[in-house]
Amino acid sequence: MHDFQLHQPATLTAAFDLLNRYGDDARLLSGGTALVLQMKQRFSQPAHIISLRRLPGLSAITPTDAGGLRIGALCTQQQVATSPLVAQRAALAAQAYQSVATPRIRNMATVGGGLAHGDPNQDPPPALIALDATVILTSAAGQRVLPVADLFRDYFDTAIEPGEIITELVIPPTPAGAQTSWLKFLPRTADDYATVSVAARIVPDANGHCHDARIALGSVGLTPIRAVAAENALRGQPLTAANLRAAAATVSDAVDPLDDHRGSADYKREMAAVFTRRALEPAAAALQSQEPA
Repeated sequence: MHDFQLHQPATLTAAFDLLNRYGDDARLLSGGTALVLQMKQRFSQPAHIISLRRLPGLSAITPTDAGGLRIGALCTQQQVATSPLVAQRAALAAQAYQSVATPRIRNMATVGGGLAHGDPNQDPPPALIALDATVILTSAAGQRVLPVADLFRDYFDTAIEPGEIITELVIPPTPAGAQTSWLKFLPRTADDYATVSVAARIVPDANGHCHDARIALGSVGLTPIRAVAAENALRGQPLTAANLRAAAATVSDAVDPLDDHRGSADYKREMAAVFTRRALEPAAAALQSQEPA
């Protein structure tokens, strides 16, 4: 690793001043699980590291009055994975964070750092997209709210503007009666990146048909992918096996996977459709087992 200067601001204002002063020569550090590895491999060689770990007020998980959650950007991923409040109000997020790597990694990696990293193979983004989550981006000029679905622009590239810091993740209340499902296909080891991951949420109507759906996938494109065509195919339809299969089949055209050691692009494209169907089935079954309104 090259020499660098470490800065440890105690306020957001001081962090913004450092970002403004050092510009492209600076990188933000929260958990460090990605940045330190990049620096060791010399993919990133910043002259200035701005650690966010001393910033106050960004490490809490709090409920909203409406039934949602506000998760500070400096919360560790293990905090989210083990939080009873997250399990109660956003079980899909808890499941996704529980599947990240190992406890050792989760105890260091942060919520904001993981999202800012922009890695399309991470577990949490598809779940957060399926939950309609947003991030709060804060800069010296103020704040803006961005859906997680719009955060990822390209391979390891996000919509975070220079001078902005992710300060909070906001998960809205779960719609009444909604059922969710999370699947991660791991042909190698339990702590590896997925060959394909799928997060699904189905909201029923009064007849038990699909009123609304969210389906998002990871590891099968340059960014996490929301399967809009599959959602549209389900919306307003009875949740039959044939309809689930037809919706899942549209995913093959939505994804754009890369060849790598986890599988060929054609294999991943096929598995994306297969695991989307497998993710939809338990959510649909749970809805069908509910008592009629």
